[in-house]
This record gives sequence, C-alpha cells and structure tokens, in this order.
Amino acid sequence: MSSVHRLEAPAPSLDEDAWDDLLNFIEERRVIPIVGPELLTVETDSGPRLLYDWLAEKLAAKLGVDTEQLPAPCTLNDVVCWFLAARGRREDTYTRLRSVLRDATFPPPKALRQLAEITDFDLFVTTTFDSLLENAINAERFGGAQSTEVISYTPNRVADLSSEREHLQRPVVYHLLGRCSASPTYVVSDEDVLEFVCALQSEHLTPEKLFYELEHSHLLIIGSNFSNWLARLFLRMAKRRRLSDPREVGEVLADDHTGGDERLMTFLQQVSVRTRVYSGAVDFVDELHRRWSARRRPAQVIPMSAAPQRFLPPEREMPDRAVFISYAREDLAAVQKLKASLDAAGIATWFDMDRLEGGDDYDRKIQKNIARCSYFIPVISAATERRLEAYFRREWSYALDRTRNMADEAIFILPVCIDATEPRAARVPDKFKALHITHLPAGEPPPEFVQRLGGLLSGHDRGAGGGP
Repeated sequence: MSSVHRLEAPAPSLDEDAWDDLLNFIEERRVIPIVGPELLTVETDSGPRLLYDWLAEKLAAKLGVDTEQLPAPCTLNDVVCWFLAARGRREDTYTRLRSVLRDATFPPPKALRQLAEITDFDLFVTTTFDSLLENAINAERFGGAQSTEVISYTPNRVADLSSEREHLQRPVVYHLLGRCSASPTYVVSDEDVLEFVCALQSEHLTPEKLFYELEHSHLLIIGSNFSNWLARLFLRMAKRRRLSDPREVGEVLADDHTGGDERLMTFLQQVSVRTRVYSGAVDFVDELHRRWSARRRPAQVIPMSAAPQRFLPPEREMPDRAVFISYAREDLAAVQKLKASLDAAGIATWFDMDRLEGGDDYDRKIQKNIARCSYFIPVISAATERRLEAYFRREWSYALDRTRNMADEAIFILPVCIDATEPRAARVPDKFKALHITHLPAGEPPPEFVQRLGGLLSGHDRGAGGGP
C-alpha cells in the first residue's frame, strides 16, 4: 500500500489516507469482500432482525426445541446442540432449515445492495448460506436476471473458480461455508465450522484458484461472527503464511465485536500488523459506498443512438422463448456484442458462457435448452473453420435433430457469419448452407436482422411446443 505505515496498527476506524488507499485498490480490482451474517438485517413481523437470529427461532419451532432453556437470543448452534442432545437426527436440521429459508421472502438488505452497486467488486466470498448477496447483485446489476455465477464449497466436493479472476466473465459469489440445501453440505453448527475449516486446509480439498486470489488480494472481512481464535485461524488460512511475515496486501476487519475483544486486538497489533479494524459492519459498508460513489466521475452524456450497447452476461438458466446462440469459444467477444444489440431490442438471448459443468449433466442441459429455444443462431467464423472437433458442432447437430419434426417452411435456424469466412464453402452442415446466412461483422447485427428476428418472435406464439 502506498501509505503502509498508516495501515499497520489496528484501530477502530480508518484515516483519510487509509480510505484513499483502499479505494485505489478497489478501483484496480485488487480487493475481495468477504461477507458475514452481521450484514443480514431483514424486516420481520416483529421488526428488523438479523437473519440468523430469526432463523434460529424458526428452526427451534420446526424441531420442537424449547427456546426457554437456551440463551437469549439463541443461535443456530444452540438450537442444533439442544436438538442433538435430545437424540434428534442431525440431518433433520438441514432440511428443516432449508424449508424455513425457502418460505422466507426477504429482499436483500441495504448493506448488500450497496456492496453490489460497487461494480469494481467482481468476486465476492460469503460465509453465509443464504442467497441474499446473489439476489442483491442480480437486482443492482442485471435488473433481477439470474446472471451472477454462484459457487458453493462442500468438504466432499471441491468447487473452484472457473478461471483466474482477471478472466471472469461475470460477478461471482463463492459460498465458502456451503449453501443452503436439504443435505448436510453447509455450516449450521460450530461442529460444521470445524469440519469445513479442516477440509479447506486439506491438501486435496482446497479450492486452489480461490485461495490464490485470497492470498494475493486485499480483503474486506465484513460482518463476520468469528470468535477470537476462529478469526485468527481464518486470516492465517486466507493468507497461507505466518501473519507476522512481510506481505504486500492487508485486510480490514469490519464487524461489531472485534474492536471490543482486547486479546484479539492485542494479537493483531503485535502479529498481524497489516490488519485494520473498523467498528460496525453496516456503518463500514455505508461509508465505503458513499466514498466510492463520490469518486465516480460524472457520466458523460452520450446520445442513445451513439451509445454502445451494454453487454449483460446471460442468465444461468435460459429464459422462456430465448434465442439460443451457438459459437466457438474464440468468438466470445463478437457474441457478446450480438447479445447486447439483441438485448437492447428486447430480444431475449442465451448462450453458454461458463461451461462449468461437465459430462452428462451439462450435455442434458444444452439439449434441453435447444429443444425449447425459440430460434437457434449458429455463429460461423474462422474459428469454427479451424475447429474440426468442438462442442458447438454437437449443438449444431442437436438443432438439426429438432428440425426433423418441423415443416419444411418452418424457420428455426438462422445462421450468421461474423468475419470474412465464405459460409458457402465453410465446414458447416449442408442444411445451414441452404439457408440465408446473415453477415454480422464482428458480431454487429444490421437493423434488418434485428427487425426480422423481432418480427419472427412476435409471431412465435402461433407455433406449438416452443418451436417457431
């Protein structure tokens, strides 16, 4: 950090230079926020509550736990321990908790929406099991579309980032302690925390790409409920070295309890000198959002006709009646331009951008999407010419299979060519060559193409079974 000496002693707040350094690093995408449960304030029938406190009460009712015998407010761990002591089945706690959370309809808290608005954050790590952070990002950046990539760690299945951070195509939320499900694959109790932490430190169970990013990035650990020793262990695990060793990156602990823990503060001051402490998780996010927003340059007014279309990543699941775009990986930039132009015209499109899932499950997903899409656009290019064997050719085959059930005059496949490749001589199915192939230089569609596709879609509902 440019003012290292100003960031080297724990303090209850940050000075102006420390804030300036932090914002510079955020703008350079060198900071990763790690979100904890203290940011999850939700509106309940009895007023604002922390989500986990509310869930503990609801879970206790589901499991028949007498909360009068527990500390107030009781925690999820308190409820689980009482239930297990009464010879309850551990597996029941996870499925009951999922039912409680599934029936809740809380909007994302303000603090999460403020973090989501900071568009320089592209990788979020959460230690919570709910979907509120994901929902906040989708709401603030994608108009509610399910475009955020969500990855969840479990000790029996290592899920890592799809690529290095600089190559991520969409914002990522990584659930470090699991995501809510009916299976015991997420943290509810203190015993669960122990199992996850042990697994994360195991040589064969560590998500290496994620931990590389944590090791080499500045961290904002906001709203965690880590106890004294768990906080120390988490910092050591994330940095993968002795905390007293010299390092170029630091972290901020912003929560409601660390500043009042004298032993932890002394430890940080003596050992982890690159760690700063800020009292108040929600206050920290509010101040960070205010300062980041103030630094943003006023947007230059550009006529709508001249403004470039903004690319939004496709949703994880294909929307109904969407246009399926099939392409070679090397043509992603052109496909993004095509999608942005069609989005601006109100035409829903979908293409696979991540290909995180492998094997039969992924193949079934693609087959299903091609079977129910409104139209299929195969992208022809020099890249497809070079690739004699590639997955897009299987997509082309699935699209051709679907046309066998269509009348000869039905329109379904709309081939396009994005470069100087001669489509009539290209390595494409003869069926494509018999169709009108539209030239879209670098993925920029002419107005006639957009209008034609829009017209086809407007009459699409006359077809049966999702086909045109």
